[in-house]
Amino acid sequence: MVDIESDGPIPGDYSMVCFGAVVVEPGLERTFYGRTRPISEKWIPSALEVSGFTREQHIGFDDPRDVMAEFAAWLSGLGTKRLMFISDNNGFDWQFVNWYFHHFLEKNPFGFSSQNLGSLYKGVVKDTFATFKHLRKTKHTHHPVDDARGNAEALLHMKEHMGLKISWT
Repeated sequence: MVDIESDGPIPGDYSMVCFGAVVVEPGLERTFYGRTRPISEKWIPSALEVSGFTREQHIGFDDPRDVMAEFAAWLSGLGTKRLMFISDNNGFDWQFVNWYFHHFLEKNPFGFSSQNLGSLYKGVVKDTFATFKHLRKTKHTHHPVDDARGNAEALLHMKEHMGLKISWT
């Protein structure tokens, strides 16, 4: 489960500020957190504000190439047969993670697809207007590890209590 914060709506023109990942398994103990310095002079103050960081703080974050290499190494060390990228809003989160992986490392360990948690829930309950957000236990704080953890809790609930067939290995 992945969540990102950015300083604008699209990668390349704008920058990913930080991101978090949580392995969806009982306990939710394996996490990754990365903060990347800006790749562009463009930024939208209200978008950056959501992350809780100032532009000055953001400029001091780590080199995106290094952070993405660390994330790729962490993913490789998970020992799973197949990585699956899932997020609350994969149309947003995926575009940044995919772009950063391809731009800085020339490949994405997740491959070419992602899954949307909200759409998955809508299918499980057979209601296109339903929301999974009541299944979160961890408060949605806009810290990406907290938000990924809350979303992972919802996915675990769907597996354990709603009959969703999903494998962690």
